[in-house]
Amino acid sequence: MDFAHSEKVRALQQRLNAFMDQHIYPNEARFDAEVEENRKKGNPWMPTKVIDELKEKARAEGLWNLFLPESKFGAGLTNLEYAPLCEIMGRSPIAPEVFNCSAPDTGNMEVLVRYGSPEQQSQWLLPLLEGKIRSGFAMTEPAVASSDATNIEASIVRDGDHYVINARKWWTSGAPDPRCKILIFMGKTSPDNVNRHQQQSMILVPMDAPGVRRVRALTVFGYDHAPHGHGEVDFKDVRVPVSNILLGEGRGFEIAQGRLGPGRIHHCMRLIGLAERSLDLMCKRALKRVAFHRPVADQGVTRERIANARMLIDQARFLTLNAAWMMDTAGNKVAKKEIAMIKVVAPNMACQVIDWAIQVHGGGGVSDDFPLAHAYAHARTLRFADGPDEVHRNQIAKYELGRHLDQ
Repeated sequence: MDFAHSEKVRALQQRLNAFMDQHIYPNEARFDAEVEENRKKGNPWMPTKVIDELKEKARAEGLWNLFLPESKFGAGLTNLEYAPLCEIMGRSPIAPEVFNCSAPDTGNMEVLVRYGSPEQQSQWLLPLLEGKIRSGFAMTEPAVASSDATNIEASIVRDGDHYVINARKWWTSGAPDPRCKILIFMGKTSPDNVNRHQQQSMILVPMDAPGVRRVRALTVFGYDHAPHGHGEVDFKDVRVPVSNILLGEGRGFEIAQGRLGPGRIHHCMRLIGLAERSLDLMCKRALKRVAFHRPVADQGVTRERIANARMLIDQARFLTLNAAWMMDTAGNKVAKKEIAMIKVVAPNMACQVIDWAIQVHGGGGVSDDFPLAHAYAHARTLRFADGPDEVHRNQIAKYELGRHLDQ
């Protein structure tokens, strides 16, 4: 395996870093100010002008839709080539959307590219690729332990030329955002199927369909993550055309695995970028602050944590690049163990590095004067998103035990 970046990737890295320095980092405070101003007006979910402006700049510079490997719709980058670019975007909470590379839209676009019909692609994929709308993913339910997706109780019942949907979903990514126009919804079309993994289907549900009701926006450690965020959504006798089904009835788990592989690579690389920025802030703070008559950087415990942070970040990066390489060369199914491992390693690494950075910042670290508190809240949620640590650890252990069963 060779993780050396190609000339194409190095050129994109240089262009992305330049864009981040010139446009992203200087506008983070403006973004926060716009959201706060909208909050004072009573609607923090209004789109911000700064993001719209930056999107136009990114698109004009060709830094747009860099994901989607092996697709005519993307930039033609493999998972391994996109990974270091995704890391750069992960350094700022506003960057992924600016480049039209933010979750859940990337995962939803991947689903539409792989499994959508030409009509579904025309209606929903193209507006998403153009950044005209946003989307959500409705899978998790408050009434059941959704880490076991076979528990999902959402009902999808065929009635002539329509499906009738009833469910209560939460942690539906993007639901409070007024730009969210379409949901990929997971529920049961065949609840009595003896194969529990063929009971589920995925279907496209427009947010403006009668019976879809935004119940509330959810907070994460006090942050509502406006203007996108997560929400709880009620579905009451929602009718959508039969043509809205993705791939066919009973194919939900199949689609989920195709969606979550690349998505986990993206999450992990963004977390690595976030951890890198946190380490940068940690070092700068440690060099400037004086405690007990010497810089905090001279304290042995600080140096130990800086060294450990560097090792943890690099370990997570190489593990993630290896998973991306395996996906490209052997496919998602063969890389299942590697994907599971990075989904455990990267969020835990990021939480630890950010926590050490917070300690060096003292009281300021838990305030919003620095981006670390928000970063920690985000990183901690990703120990649940796309499956909790415990599920992935269980799968990893099964792979290891399976190697010894026939010996």
